[in-house]
Amino acid sequence: MKKSVGVIFGGRSVEHEVSVITGMQIIENIDKEKYDIVPIYIDKEGKWFTGDSLREFINFKDSNLNDLQEIVLSENTDDHNLYLHPENIGLFKKKVLDKIDIIFPTIHGTNGEDGTIQGLFELMNIPYVGGGVLASSVGMDKILMKDVFKANGLPIVEYLWFYRSRWEKDKENIIKDIEENLGYSVFVKPANLGSSIGISKAKDRDGLIHAIEIAIRYDRKIIIEKAIENPREINCAVMGYDDKIESSLCEEPLGWEEILTFEDKYIKSNTKGIGKEGSRRIIPAEIDDSIRENIEDIAKKSFMAIDCSGNSRIDFLIDKDNNIYINEINTLPGSVAFYLWEGKGYSFTKLIDKMIDIALKVHENKNENMYSYDADLFNKVHLGGTKVGKM
Repeated sequence: MKKSVGVIFGGRSVEHEVSVITGMQIIENIDKEKYDIVPIYIDKEGKWFTGDSLREFINFKDSNLNDLQEIVLSENTDDHNLYLHPENIGLFKKKVLDKIDIIFPTIHGTNGEDGTIQGLFELMNIPYVGGGVLASSVGMDKILMKDVFKANGLPIVEYLWFYRSRWEKDKENIIKDIEENLGYSVFVKPANLGSSIGISKAKDRDGLIHAIEIAIRYDRKIIIEKAIENPREINCAVMGYDDKIESSLCEEPLGWEEILTFEDKYIKSNTKGIGKEGSRRIIPAEIDDSIRENIEDIAKKSFMAIDCSGNSRIDFLIDKDNNIYINEINTLPGSVAFYLWEGKGYSFTKLIDKMIDIALKVHENKNENMYSYDADLFNKVHLGGTKVGKM
């Protein structure tokens, strides 16, 4: 019997359009003989919709989304499925548009990649693909991510961070702190955002101030990282859960100078190219075996450090002395990274199948936990009036 997979995309995020593209990729490449697909679209105002027109990317390009039905969700505790209902039904009506066995979230950035939507499905006890609430939130917040990596002895560049509110009242001391501890050049980034949005490189004080003023438009937390001059970027994905994990091939993106921009990631890149000819990435990366093995080992450790599951891409920087630094981890859907797995025998379709299988195993394992404890607490606590009694 086919499982019903709800692919969720869009969302209230500056990465809304990127999320739509990722959702379309999943819908296009998932095994239709094995799964029934239910597209779920969240618009920029946060309203949820379904409809057949959501299955084709051309309908987004042509603004031909005329059959959309606004929906609400409910959990059925009897069969552990997620039910989609029309938003405008009466209180006691039970019309069901679709029934879903598992969720495949593809919302990039805020309100999706950051653990928020994962928390919704945790509360509803519905299996979903990708990292859990903790892994998603830590992987999204560049400050917490680096703190966790640092605590686990993993190599990262030096960094400082501050709140937007502090910048607004204490600019001079923040600038002094950055110049004394990091120097120039530095990268200035919103802590919670992807797709290179809001990121700038600052080479002097004027550039630093300008870069921070850009970054604080996107987030209340700002991270400043010491720049590695003329680095090589090497990326490697990790897939699995607990310690049952494997690493992908390594890639080296080409054609970027200081920042891999939004255009580099989503427009210019030949995402299905393997090798050097006509491609903007080299797969596998042309690096020594010792460096590759070290990167694969660090990638696995970083995946486990944030308690990740599913499939994530870890981005590295290598300096002129071959020192390796973790730049960041991209949990689902920040990177499905299908191109890194093709050389390991996973087609895009097979990769999606594997990720769904992992999600079901993680969900099954989670439901082995006890969620009740009989302490007879009500009969041991006495409450009188508005005062709280003592045990």
